Amino acid sequence: MRDKTQTNSAEPGDRLIRAGVIVFFLGAVATLVTVAPLFFHAKPFPSYMFGLCMLMGIGFLMAGAGLLRSMAAGRRQARAGR
Repeated sequence: MRDKTQTNSAEPGDRLIRAGVIVFFLGAVATLVTVAPLFFHAKPFPSYMFGLCMLMGIGFLMAGAGLLRSMAAGRRQARAGR
């Protein structure tokens, strides 16, 4: 018997995971842009640009929190199904 969950239904934590992935990739792009002048011997960006590189870590934590939330909801659902 197939699971009754639809493939396009939103589970708890899904939006947080998607937002975390987007923030992570924005941080990755910021890191590439910030480090690029070092390779091309150009004038480096101001120091606040290095703060944007922290978006990678923030996005990783957001996605991890969404994953934990999704796992907790799955456990609650499994316990209720017994």
